[in-house]
Formats: sequence, C-alpha cells, structure tokens
Amino acid sequence: MKRATAMKNIFQMTPPENTVNTQCLKDEDDLLYSREFFHEILQIERKRSARSGTPVVLLLMRLFGNQDRLSNPEFVRSIASALKNSTREVDIKGWFKERSVIGVLFTEIKIPRNRAINVLKERINDQIRDILNAHPGCGLEMSFNWYPEEAKDIELRNGENMIFYPVLRNDIWTESQKFIKRSIDILGSVSGLFILFPFFLIISIGIKSTSRGPVFFRQERLGLHGKRFGMLKFRTMYTENSEQLHRDYVKNLINGNTPAAGHHENEPEKTYKMTSDPRITPFGKFLRKLSLDELPQFINVLKGEMSLVGPRPPIPYEFDEYKIWHRNRVVEVKPGITGLWQVKGRSSCNFDDMVRLDLRYIHNWSIWLDIKILLQTPWAVLRGKGAY
Repeated sequence: MKRATAMKNIFQMTPPENTVNTQCLKDEDDLLYSREFFHEILQIERKRSARSGTPVVLLLMRLFGNQDRLSNPEFVRSIASALKNSTREVDIKGWFKERSVIGVLFTEIKIPRNRAINVLKERINDQIRDILNAHPGCGLEMSFNWYPEEAKDIELRNGENMIFYPVLRNDIWTESQKFIKRSIDILGSVSGLFILFPFFLIISIGIKSTSRGPVFFRQERLGLHGKRFGMLKFRTMYTENSEQLHRDYVKNLINGNTPAAGHHENEPEKTYKMTSDPRITPFGKFLRKLSLDELPQFINVLKGEMSLVGPRPPIPYEFDEYKIWHRNRVVEVKPGITGLWQVKGRSSCNFDDMVRLDLRYIHNWSIWLDIKILLQTPWAVLRGKGAY
C-alpha cells in the first residue's frame, strides 16, 4: 500500500478497544512532557524546520489493550524509560494525546528518510519488546510522520498525519460553520448552473465553431488535503499542445526568476496567467478575459470538490515547485472558484503575494468574508484587471 508519510508497526494485532484512563499513570510525568508543552514544542520545531529545510520525524506510539493493565502506572513508566534509553537527550518525549498516545520528536535528522525511520524503529523495538511480553493484553502501534514531506506525498495525509498543519489540527472552523459554508456552496452552485445555462449553450457553440476539439477541458488539480480531482473548464486552447511552456513559466514564477516564458520585461509580474500564450485560441482569449472559462467549476462545487470561495487549486507540477510555507494554501482549505486574491490582486500580484492573500483568508475566514468576496467578484471580473 502506497503510504510514504506514515509507516506502521503493529506489535500485537489486538484491535485498540480502550485507551488509558486519564486519572492514572501520573508517576511517569518526570519522563514525559505534558500534552500542552509537547504540542507547543512540536509547532516550534515545525516552524524551525520550515525555515531551515532540515527535516524532523515525529513518532507516535498509541497504547491499546486491556484497560486494567494499561491503567497500571508501571506499564507506561516502563515504556517512557525505554524511550529515554533508546533516544537522544535532545529528542522531545511527551504526551501527544493525553494518556493514550506518546509522542517522540526527533530533530536535526541528517540521513535519508527511509533509513532514519528504519534505524529509529529497530532501536526502539529492541527496548520495548520485553516490556510488551511482560504485560500480556497490552499493545503498541507506532507510526512515523516526516516533515517537511515530499511534494508527491501531500495527498496521502489524513488524520494525525496533518498534525504539522496547526490550522487543521485545531480545526478553527466549527461544524456549524462548515455546514453553513457547504449550504452556501450547494445553493450558489445550483443557482449558478440554472441562471447561467444560456451562457453554457452560447459558449459551447462559440468553442465548437472556432476550433476543433471538445467543449470542456478537464485538468488534474490538488484539492483539500492535497486530494487530486478533475477540475472542469471551458476549453480555451488548441488541442494536442504541450504543457511544457506553462510548466516552465510556473517554475520560473514560483522561484522568482523573471521574466518567465510568455512574460514581457516591461509588464508587472503575473500569477499563472501568461500574456502571450500561443496555445490559446482567439475565442479562448475572450473567455479568459472575462473568466467565463471558469463557469463549469460550479459542477465541481456541487460535487464537493471545490467551494465557491477559496484558494485556486494548483496543478500537481506547480505544487512540486512550492516552498514549504506555500503548501498551507493547498492542504488547509477546500479550493474555490474565487477568493481574496481574485478580488484584491488577481493576476497583477506576484506568487508570494498571492499565497499571503490565501493564507490571510484561511486564518481570518468567516461566512461574512465569503459573502463579501462573492459580492466583489463580479466587479473584479468586469474590470478585467490582471486577466489574460
């Protein structure tokens, strides 16, 4: 099974039916940091890793098995002592989840990921095997989480693997807010498809009469948590063309190397939009100018793959070029048809500024902010600033 970001080792196959009683196991506190302190250190090391690029490994050890035996302070104290003996003094050991999941944070990892995980797993296995044999009915499940992850692994993240992304871990959007946002998405996408149906017909006729090929264009994009989906657009390009031109442009743009392909020296830096893309048809250029090529994405919103408001979903090869801090705009929220970038800067701002606008939206999100962006979008489109 393809899962590069979390490697599991089950010592006992007994399913985890119970967790440790929160009122017990107090005597090992001198060996394990509290949950609050451990999570604080975890986020500090995450930020340090994001700046330096030096990876960190988080080991999570989930305790499960017989409740009476797990409630015995001696069991966890033995596990904590074994961890102390098998890790460095600089490795942080504490409660990731109070009285049920122990975490160990390994910093300054200098060797390749797979080798590092295998070395750590072997070293810790040797220390705790005898402890588990001495406590029948108790078990441990170990998982290793690596940060920063490789770009190709971002879509594999879920559950506890998202702990390095504090917005997701804290889940700042309440269930009621999520319900309201999804309700707005459904109502808005259904209304949009119904009202704009005549435009769908007119645009379809225009595309078929001006160039050969299908009316719609489906492109693989990254959505919430890096999950891949097929984003729909009206086709604006000639068929059978290469993506290399856009791939090179995006690479130069994200890495700050300007001018990029299709970009003129006397023009401000553009985000995504190339000013002279030979692949675009004349009718396609008109559709892009008014963002009419984006209308089919109401279908993606109705399917739950996108939202009306949110960051634009990147193409996988764009994400491969992202810096670590850029990635939060992908994994933390569902992508949208429009967003803060579209109404504030659109294509006239550089890539880093676009990401900052997306992150501002994520951290200051509210229903009223979504409504404000939706109301400002038509004027931004009609004004056409930064659209190509």
